[in-house]
Amino acid sequence: MQLVSIEIPDSAFAALRKTPDAFAREMRLAAAVKWYELGELSQAKAAEIAGLSRAEFILQLARFRVSPLQYTAEELTNELSSA
Repeated sequence: MQLVSIEIPDSAFAALRKTPDAFAREMRLAAAVKWYELGELSQAKAAEIAGLSRAEFILQLARFRVSPLQYTAEELTNELSSA
């Protein structure tokens, strides 16, 4: 596993009322959710990046108002026509 280091202003922790560790966990989750929403990651890989099980990740998607079902219109049409 790689360690990535970034600088965050101290005021960010206070603004979000989070400790540095909690802030880092939340940032990993937020990034994973956004990359999943954009279709750049699968649920499994996003969950891994977030440090969660896939089931836990799916539950967190609701908090961010992101659907666990990421289908394009074409994919949905293909799925429905195959049924």
